[in-house]
Amino acid sequence: MRPISTTGRTMHHTASFLSTARAGLYALALSLLAAALAPAAHAGPLRERLAERALGASERGAAEAFWDDDGSDRPRAGPAAPLPAGTQVLRNLAYGPDRLQRMDVYLPADARSAPVLLLVHGGGWRRGDKAHDRLVDNKLAHWLPRGVVVVSINYRMLPDTPPDEQARDVAQALAWAQQQASSWGADARRFVLMGHSAGAHLAALVAGDPARLRAAGARAPQAVVLLDSGALDVPQIMNARHARLFDQAFGSDPAGWRRVSPQHQLEAGMAPTLLVCSAPRRSSCEQAEAYARKDHALGGEARVLAEPLSHGEINEQLGLPGAYTETVDAFLARHAGWPLR
Repeated sequence: MRPISTTGRTMHHTASFLSTARAGLYALALSLLAAALAPAAHAGPLRERLAERALGASERGAAEAFWDDDGSDRPRAGPAAPLPAGTQVLRNLAYGPDRLQRMDVYLPADARSAPVLLLVHGGGWRRGDKAHDRLVDNKLAHWLPRGVVVVSINYRMLPDTPPDEQARDVAQALAWAQQQASSWGADARRFVLMGHSAGAHLAALVAGDPARLRAAGARAPQAVVLLDSGALDVPQIMNARHARLFDQAFGSDPAGWRRVSPQHQLEAGMAPTLLVCSAPRRSSCEQAEAYARKDHALGGEARVLAEPLSHGEINEQLGLPGAYTETVDAFLARHAGWPLR
C-alpha cells in the first residue's frame, strides 16, 4: 500500500521563506564579487569556497524560516473568533505543578460521551501557546458544532525543559484529561491526539511508545494526526545540514538523538496515524513516508497526506471548508468514529 496521498492545489511558500532565500542570494552575490576582486592565482578556489559558504548560510536560513512558520511569535490578528452558541470554556486547568502545565478545555453544548481532540502546539520546542489563533480558531469552529470536546495544552519548553521531558508533559496531560473526561461529558476511550510542528514531534513520541503512555497512566489515543512534524527522524536531521533550532533542541549526543526520534522509538501498536506534510518542503514528506513505511512493517495503519501548503498553513487551514479538512474528517470518521457532519 502506498503511504502517499496528494491534493492538487497550487504550491506556494511563505513570505518568511522567500525573504530568507532572497537574503541568501544577496549574500552569494557579494561573495562572488569578493572572489572576482581576489588575486588571479587564488580567484577560482576562493570563489568556490565563498559560494559554498553563502549557499550553506542561505539553506540554513531558509530551513530556519520554514520550521518557524507556525506563527507562534505572531500576535493575534484580531479579536478571538466567536465560539458556537452554548460552548463552555474551562481555562488554565492544571495537569501538573509547573505554571506551563496547563490546558484549556472547550465543551460543546450538551456534550454526552463526546469524542475529544487534544491539541499540542508547535513553536520549535521553545515557544508557542495553547490559545494561539492559528492553532485553535478554525479547529474550534469546525469540530465544536460536531459535538467534539477540544483540549489545547501548554507544556514546559526550552531552554529549561528538553524535548524528552516535554513529551512526558504531553503524556501527563493526556492521562489527566482522560481522567477528567466523564466530568466534561466526554468519553476517555475516544481521544484523538493532534500536534503541529514541534507539537507533532512530541505527539508522535508519546503515541508511538507504549511504555511512555503506561508511565503516565494514559490510554493510547484512538487516532493520531501529525501536522507537518518538526522532526520524525532526528539522527537523519542532525547528520545533515539543518536549522539552528534543532541544535538547541537536540544537542550533540547521537544516543540522545535516537531517544527523542519518533522513527527510532516507534513500536508496534501505534494508533492509526495521519501524517500531513508540506509538499513544498520535500524533506518533510520524505520523513513522513519513511515513518509510515516503518509503521506498516509493524502492522500499523499510517497514511501520508501531502498538501501544497506552507508549514504554518497546514496548521491554520485545518478546519476551513475544503478537500484538506474533508480528508482529515474522513480519516477520523473511519478510525475514531467521529461524525462527518
